[in-house]
Amino acid sequence: MSTKQIDKELEKDNKELEKKLKKEENSKTENNENSEPIQEFTPVIKEKKNPLSILGVLLFIIITIIVIAFLIFTGYNALNQNIISGVYIQDLNVSNMSKSDAKEQLETYIQSSLPEEITLKHGDYQTTISLSQINVSFDTKSAINSAYNVGRQGNLFQNNFYVLTTMFGKVNIAPKLNLDEEQLTQNLNEISTQLPDKVIESSYYIEDNNLIITNGKKGNVVDIEATIEKIKSTISNFNIINDPIEIVVKEQEPQAIDIDKIHNEIYKDPKDAYYTQDPFAVYPSENGLDFNISVEEAKNILGDQSAEEYIIPLKTLYPNITTNMIGTEAFPDLLSEYSTKYSTADRDRTTNLQLAANKINGTVLMPGETFSYNKVVGERTIAAGYKEAPIYVSGEVVDGLGGGICQITSTLYNAVVYANLEVTQRSNHQFVPSYVTASRDATVVYGSIDFQFKNNRNYPIKITCSVSGGIAKFQIFGLRQDDDYQVEISSYVTGRTSTAIYSEAYKILKRNGQEVSRQLLSKDTYKRH
Repeated sequence: MSTKQIDKELEKDNKELEKKLKKEENSKTENNENSEPIQEFTPVIKEKKNPLSILGVLLFIIITIIVIAFLIFTGYNALNQNIISGVYIQDLNVSNMSKSDAKEQLETYIQSSLPEEITLKHGDYQTTISLSQINVSFDTKSAINSAYNVGRQGNLFQNNFYVLTTMFGKVNIAPKLNLDEEQLTQNLNEISTQLPDKVIESSYYIEDNNLIITNGKKGNVVDIEATIEKIKSTISNFNIINDPIEIVVKEQEPQAIDIDKIHNEIYKDPKDAYYTQDPFAVYPSENGLDFNISVEEAKNILGDQSAEEYIIPLKTLYPNITTNMIGTEAFPDLLSEYSTKYSTADRDRTTNLQLAANKINGTVLMPGETFSYNKVVGERTIAAGYKEAPIYVSGEVVDGLGGGICQITSTLYNAVVYANLEVTQRSNHQFVPSYVTASRDATVVYGSIDFQFKNNRNYPIKITCSVSGGIAKFQIFGLRQDDDYQVEISSYVTGRTSTAIYSEAYKILKRNGQEVSRQLLSKDTYKRH
């Protein structure tokens, strides 16, 4: 019922009440003509107030206020270009900040919160991983965009609701963590091999002509997946400044020894040496390697794999063509040569010279490779065919096994210097020998004094030597280079006393007949006879 209808009904009721009162008054007048005059009564009729009408007005006012407030609130939010109140990024309050200010604050916060490295531990073991090495970073741009979009992604009612709730609550946005999981996995695999209680896998090594296989032992390994998740969670929560991260480990048995796999790994085919001439190149020979028993026999040696160690015999597989067999056509240029004289009358000494020369003859030295006289010639023994011949011992000339082979060393030394190769180890005799002048000799003693030089050229060299007719001769072949020098050796005695002789030797490099450099080879002291 409307307000007007209510008012009409009230007016009608008042009129009917007034008629009724007048009727009663007239009746009393007729019946009481002789009685005292009755005081005129005028009824006071109060208008009833409808509670529904008041409630409607109040509701109208409230709704109007709400609508106005809603419109004002909506308009403010629409015009607001900053992040709304109550928004945090990783517990950093970015309320009411512009996106650029929030970005600056967030990057500073992250930089100050993260250390340069994280510490991992397992029991008493600790290690570190650099955050820069695993490329740790946070997607700050997406996090700031998410913070800015709070209260902006729904309809008007949803947006206003978010704005109101964040004003009295809190929205915390976690920026996405980025890191190089492949590099982290590599680091954790390496750490796994360093744990004090790590699993020990079976291994093998070669000693002399035997393959030694050692059995593995049960232990712990890093649980890569679980540890990565723990590291990511810790970094994401910025909880890594003071406390180390506990490495997640799991127990693991070592892998069973795979003899087929080991055989495939150690087996090597021999390679024949060969060369090309256009361009000139030498490809050296290589020895091969194999079990000296069948694989099945090796498996029988392992049995149930309960022992700590197993030994498998090996054999060397030799190539058909060794590097030393390559002809001199692969070494087209004579780089240097040097000869010394010996007496053919001393047959034992001559035998020693020939034995040593034959060991060296044909040796090919690849670029960067070092020649060791004692290694190539070997120990001078009776079994090797060496004879007793004069040698110097404690300042005296006595017969000794292998006497005379230092003439081979000295002859080779001079050829090496003339080839401008790098001498890395050389010693002079106690006395000036008869076959070369002072400071042009080189002595050797197996097991203690060696003569060594390095092929410092860009192409292999081949050494040839011969001992015949009283002449010991060395030649060094290779490939000449455009920057090669002419080499001269200058040696002379610098002083004498009653007991000693002092001398020096220099290597002189020339180009087009002009001296380019002068290098000291040695300063030597000899005893006088």
